[in-house]
Amino acid sequence: MVTIGYIRVSSDKQTLQHQHYEIEQYALKTGIKIDRWVEEKISSRKALKNRKLGALLDELQENDILIACEISRLGRSLMEVMRILETCLNKNCQVWTLKENYRLGNDIQSKVLAFAFGLAAEIERKLISDRTKASLAHLKASGKHIGRPMAAASKRLKLSKNVKRIKELLAGGVSKSQIARIFGVQRATLRKFLLRLQME
Repeated sequence: MVTIGYIRVSSDKQTLQHQHYEIEQYALKTGIKIDRWVEEKISSRKALKNRKLGALLDELQENDILIACEISRLGRSLMEVMRILETCLNKNCQVWTLKENYRLGNDIQSKVLAFAFGLAAEIERKLISDRTKASLAHLKASGKHIGRPMAAASKRLKLSKNVKRIKELLAGGVSKSQIARIFGVQRATLRKFLLRLQME
């Protein structure tokens, strides 16, 4: 069993000493020994795999204890914190936070709390999904095109509906560049279309 003190600050302007002191004082008060310190200056917006915490989670063994000053030191988003807690609980490790006084381990109280985190994360995903759908519906109702821009196939369809008119314009001596402008397509698109019709 190893007890690890985890400290993180977001930028070089912040110092690690305060968190270090808080965890040390807690260890003295409770009579536990911090076997290892993991410190990093990095934003929690960075992917977990690019943080020291990511490597630490891989190394954790059964009954290890991870101590942080507060849960936000582990991750910024609820989803990320939930994934970190799930990893620790699956390895039968404990996560302790000083500010919130969480003692998360392989017990029923921890599992209830983990369930609450999971439920909150699911609700968060649902709310994001609902907001996205409502926004798309509003854009569609206002007549805005949703999705990829019109592809060349759509433009060719525009041309294929006007074959008779294109033949008339060509017969009347209208240039291909002018015809392309009339139908709102590139000259190359018109040329390929005419080639397929053997009109080029």
